[in-house]
Amino acid sequence: MNTQFSCVGCGKCCTDHHVPLTLAEAAQWAADGGSVIVLTEAFLADGYGVPPEQIIHATRRSHPVSSGSAQAMVAITFAAYNAGRCRNLDADNLCRIYDRRPLVCRIYPMEINPHIPLRPQAKDCPPEAWSQGPDMIVGGQLVDRQLLALIEQSRQADRDDIARKHAICMALGIKTTALKGNGFVAWLPDMNAFAAAVSRFTTQAPVPVHDGEWSFRVIGDVATQALRQAGARLETTESVSYMFIPLQSA
Repeated sequence: MNTQFSCVGCGKCCTDHHVPLTLAEAAQWAADGGSVIVLTEAFLADGYGVPPEQIIHATRRSHPVSSGSAQAMVAITFAAYNAGRCRNLDADNLCRIYDRRPLVCRIYPMEINPHIPLRPQAKDCPPEAWSQGPDMIVGGQLVDRQLLALIEQSRQADRDDIARKHAICMALGIKTTALKGNGFVAWLPDMNAFAAAVSRFTTQAPVPVHDGEWSFRVIGDVATQALRQAGARLETTESVSYMFIPLQSA
């Protein structure tokens, strides 16, 4: 089945969505006065927490860390914190930074993760957005070459940025993660401290290799037992420093 798409300018995709940012975009977002949320998820080095078919993609965008006596791979996402309408959306639902909007905004409604298919019913766009415009997917394949290039650019930025994102987390004292597929840990750092850490680690080379020690926050007896058997460090109490967001499937 082919998929058409044409933006109708409803502004729904710019409301209540925390937009993933590259490191350079996060620096610019902070400089513009916006807030950035840090999302962490990880899987064990033996692959626990990630489906086998996703291991290559997940590993490329993750950083090796220790947790107790276990080894893990942590993925770190910097995202624009948009509670309500995006701060860059005007009264006419037009983007005030359109020419320098984040990559993910340019790629929407396509998915960055190659293992997540585009599902129009999961998007906020009204039905008319999917009944007009050029073909975007034909025979199950994305045919828009510009979108293909932007998606690969975003994936490559994930790979290129991860070591520096990890160093920034270390500087901010962010050392707790969810288990991939079980949930997310969300941090809302002080933006002055965030901007200072981003500035430091985007200009300093090489990036420090010290990884500190990470802890896991999870739900469910199966995940808890698996991490304990692996020797991972667990956090079992509530924290005011971050929010744990469990996934429905956990």
